[in-house]
Amino acid sequence: MVYKMGAYAEHDVKAHYRILLLCGFSIFLMSCLSWILEEPSFVLRRVTLSPRSFTEMNLLIGLDVQNPNRFDLTLKSFECTMSLKNEEIGKGRMENEFLIPSSSTTQIQVPIDVKFKDLGGILKAIFAGGELPYKIEGKANVSTVFGSKDFSFSKEGSTNLGN
Repeated sequence: MVYKMGAYAEHDVKAHYRILLLCGFSIFLMSCLSWILEEPSFVLRRVTLSPRSFTEMNLLIGLDVQNPNRFDLTLKSFECTMSLKNEEIGKGRMENEFLIPSSSTTQIQVPIDVKFKDLGGILKAIFAGGELPYKIEGKANVSTVFGSKDFSFSKEGSTNLGN
């Protein structure tokens, strides 16, 4: 027994193949995001300390986020750990979304809660001024029109908290 497809059934099959092809192409495009998306970079610009209580202080780090891509990025989330003189002093988290236009730099500020007890011997160096070696490590979630991706980063240098 041979079944013949009518024009309507044949059109329905073609529509299903088109949808399947479109889904496959979308998955392929999203898997190629790592080939298309260049990693943004983070540059520490300033660190501001302000006492909050007798046991805690606020540390606000100003970062430049550089987008080397030819399309806009949205910074969805950002979390980091900051160390001074190889000692972890606090963690920061930012949930606000920031648009980073194509081929440009956007400034963001990340609050870090610091307890005086975590500073130990670093406290004297902070108030004395001078250069302190720092390290900021963390991850950022960035989204584009092509999809989203998590980036890990690590930045080291020295800063002067006395100014």
